[in-house]
Amino acid sequence: MSLQSKACVPCQGGIPPITEDVARGMMKDIPVWRLIDNARKLERGFEFKNFAQAMQFANRVGAISEEENHHPDITFGWGYCTVIFFTHKIGGLHENDFIMAAKVSVLAE
Repeated sequence: MSLQSKACVPCQGGIPPITEDVARGMMKDIPVWRLIDNARKLERGFEFKNFAQAMQFANRVGAISEEENHHPDITFGWGYCTVIFFTHKIGGLHENDFIMAAKVSVLAE
């Protein structure tokens, strides 16, 4: 099953984050994203022609994040939007972060 067709499952905390080796293996499904912060976060930057397009994209990311109840850090400005996923409750990456990264990638297509 592809990541973008999966749904996020609630993470209650108390579990370890995905290891760096596992995270690197999962990157094949979201190749444009990058691991940051010692492989505890996923980041991707998106470029747009103007502020309005960047804001629209940020709002679309926010809407899908609300649907999945898994929220990224989003920064945007004139011509750019940066999205960072990690699971706050476990202080690192969970499968949900990869699912959301795949869904956001589809939004950008």
